[in-house]
Amino acid sequence: MELDKMDENDWRYHGEGNKSLVVSHVQLSKVLRLLKYPAEDSENPPQTAEQAFRQIQNIVDFSSNVMSRLLGDKFIHSGEVVKLPLEFVRQLSIKVQPQRPAWRCDKVMDIYSGCALCLPNLTAPSLLQHSHTPPLCVEIKPKCGFLPSAKHISRDIKSKVCRFCMHQHYKVSSGRWKRRSLYCPLDLFSGSRARMHFAVRQLIEEPQNNFKIFKGGQCIYSSKEGGSGDEDSSDLNSLLYHLRPYFLYANNRIHAHVSGKAVLSDFIQVLVNALLNSGGGGGGGVTTDRREEGRTYCEASVFNKERSRHGSQGLPHDSVLSRILNTQMLDSLNIEGLYPLYRRVEQHLRDFPKERNALQVDGPYNEAFLEHLQKCPAEDDGSLDFAVSKVHQYRVAMTAKDCSIMVALVPGADDEHDEDQDVLCPQRRLRDFLSSRPPTFSYSVSILDLDPKPLDSIPLQLSLDHKIVSCYTRTLAAAVDRDDRTLLFRPV
Repeated sequence: MELDKMDENDWRYHGEGNKSLVVSHVQLSKVLRLLKYPAEDSENPPQTAEQAFRQIQNIVDFSSNVMSRLLGDKFIHSGEVVKLPLEFVRQLSIKVQPQRPAWRCDKVMDIYSGCALCLPNLTAPSLLQHSHTPPLCVEIKPKCGFLPSAKHISRDIKSKVCRFCMHQHYKVSSGRWKRRSLYCPLDLFSGSRARMHFAVRQLIEEPQNNFKIFKGGQCIYSSKEGGSGDEDSSDLNSLLYHLRPYFLYANNRIHAHVSGKAVLSDFIQVLVNALLNSGGGGGGGVTTDRREEGRTYCEASVFNKERSRHGSQGLPHDSVLSRILNTQMLDSLNIEGLYPLYRRVEQHLRDFPKERNALQVDGPYNEAFLEHLQKCPAEDDGSLDFAVSKVHQYRVAMTAKDCSIMVALVPGADDEHDEDQDVLCPQRRLRDFLSSRPPTFSYSVSILDLDPKPLDSIPLQLSLDHKIVSCYTRTLAAAVDRDDRTLLFRPV
């Protein structure tokens, strides 16, 4: 990719989040991630080109020096900062504008700095393929996979119902989505194949922003952007149409009718196996068994409770889910227990603003930052050092709670090509539990969306936490009230 010969016609709109917009190359397996800022600042950018460069470099450093050490560098693609011709960026902004969702247009693409993050296009991996069938790529945003310890929270419900399940009620009541997702992260992180299968099925039923499927780099399944939540059966039928060729010959089904239910089941099994085995190394160890703490079961999950308490628990120690969960659990205090420590740090910075750099609040995200959060004392000694370490741990944990997993599934090669498989990292031959015959898949697993969370987001997190819990308790109270009235006025 020659930066001095960039042509906007070689790029297409790929997607965007709250802080950045992504375009993908039409031929190369590359994406560019460009910063966004509020539309009202379009004439007066909020930061200089140097500041924009530093912001993106911080993302790269945080990913490569901190998150890759915690999550495993085999899962991480940190990318690099590139400086693009300004005219190319301006023309690119004009080209992609009509393709952007209306609800995202309150922010504009940064056309002044010319800075971008260049990454591999994980939805269209440049893998050696012996099949004419394009790869499938599944993006999952798993969210938080454990319940907080009861000693750090003020509302007992938080130790029984996970944040995601409570948040669903708040999102519906605020109009963000029209209906709740029945996905529960604790089911996905359980290590129980039955619970994981159930969790993925719920993601398919109601994807929201937590589940997408790509085929050959094109998104073929996701929720409608903008919070409408309107998924009809034709979308699922369309997904089955795309999936059917990959699973037509599973379990000796040659020349047999393959039901949609069977196709979906096979697809979910392939995905679950990839999530469990992505680290390789066979069975390996398992994560710390948290059943005694009661932190692996969410009372709001609709998975059968008796079934959930019987069956294998724990994740393979080097699997992608295990790595993410262990990093999430750096948040040992919950936002309620963390907030007083944040206030300690905030007060110190108010008194000594020049120490912001020394405390690495905004970076640099280097070995010293990682060492600081890893050597945090076990008990609060009232020091600033303890508070800073815990705040850093919380910010890292929040990144892990908001990351995405990308699983690229490449249809298996013919037997004579089985040895030529050194192009994936990590990669395994995935024969699932479908049969001893094809379909087989090679796969790669990656973790993305690993930006550092800003210090000033902590008060916002506390406020949101209160809103979510209050909304859920009101919903529960209303449900109990309805049940009581039903019993009271039941006709005889």
